[in-house]
Amino acid sequence: MILGERIMYINASTPLNCVFTVKIRGTVLSERLHSALAKIQQKHPLLHSAIKGSGKRIPHFVSSPDIGGIPVRVVERKGDNHWKEESKAEWGKLFCEINMPLARIVWLQGPEVSELMLVCPHCICDGKSIVTLMEELLLLLDHPEKELVAYTSFNSIQDLLSEAYSIGKLIKIRLRSVLATWFLFNKSQALKAVEGNAYMLHWKLNAETTAAIALACKRTGTTVHAVLCVAFLEAFRLVKGDQARGVAVTPVDVRRFVPEIKEDMMFAVAPTVRVTAEAGNLGFWIKVKQLKNQLQTQIEALKGRESLLAGEYFSAEGIIKYLKTAEHTHDVTLSNMGRLNIAEHYDSFEVETFYSPTVAFPWKNPTTAVVHTFRGRMDFTFCSNDAFLEQVEALAIQENMVGLLLKEAETAYAAI
Repeated sequence: MILGERIMYINASTPLNCVFTVKIRGTVLSERLHSALAKIQQKHPLLHSAIKGSGKRIPHFVSSPDIGGIPVRVVERKGDNHWKEESKAEWGKLFCEINMPLARIVWLQGPEVSELMLVCPHCICDGKSIVTLMEELLLLLDHPEKELVAYTSFNSIQDLLSEAYSIGKLIKIRLRSVLATWFLFNKSQALKAVEGNAYMLHWKLNAETTAAIALACKRTGTTVHAVLCVAFLEAFRLVKGDQARGVAVTPVDVRRFVPEIKEDMMFAVAPTVRVTAEAGNLGFWIKVKQLKNQLQTQIEALKGRESLLAGEYFSAEGIIKYLKTAEHTHDVTLSNMGRLNIAEHYDSFEVETFYSPTVAFPWKNPTTAVVHTFRGRMDFTFCSNDAFLEQVEALAIQENMVGLLLKEAETAYAAI
């Protein structure tokens, strides 16, 4: 495992799973579901691999012909909110069964409507990966005759370093990594991890508001992601006051920097950037433009290959300890998956909606928002822990965030 994978793996006794759910109206056939999962597993090397390593040994993926098929747990569907209950249950379940793959399906089975919940450990997939798996699953459910093309997995970080790296550059990268590790180690020495109960909130914007936001961004030269960042940070200020940091962390798809990682390949590591929205009386859209410029500058400055290489000199254990104990320096991690380019209508069923992925991080600040757009509506999940952010505060942040979006989108739309 490279650094990002080791951080998301944490250890053999700590689950860290992503859960991505689709709501289907129509017929789901069990034999087609199992056939689809077999083809998906055959394509992606990580899905017929196990995690090995203990003690001081770096954990690693080992491909094995003995790995079984992706399991399906069938549960009688109780209603439209049942997926939330099952998501929370899946957060706490390890992938520890011998010769079982690093993925599973929960099928909430109803007579007319079903949810298919795809669960993977975060150490094998980022948001792009789990969307790819879901898209392939739906395609093969509808057209079982389709085939997927398998690919070869990366064996080490060197497989991703096609650029020439001089000895001097390598020494500088290693020195920076050692110094950063030392800083994180000392920063977290006297601090304690917090324990509490993880929770999630979920909401959608209607199609009119979603369209108004997109149009306002287009006409003002901003981006939806910048709007969402500012809306969340302003909402945190309204609820948390001086305790709000005014900072959002946002992951970036590493594939834009490392073309060896193809769009349909599974990969777990996403570099992040930090953006701020200034406090004060500046107008909402001025703050959005400023944050959009920050975001663009920081993304352009990212060196995807160097960040992957630098990770090989960090201590994963030191970073994990820091994340579990250090005082928070940001309000929220915001992952915007954008518009899902997945078909709505199939021959045997219709995709009614997707629910944005959920994850319960064991960090001191686990607050994470994930958003996507499908069928013209933005969909949000907001996950945190009541030891860090009380659920009543999270609900207030949600209310204020949505209120700001409604107000500012309407104002901008009316002014255009």
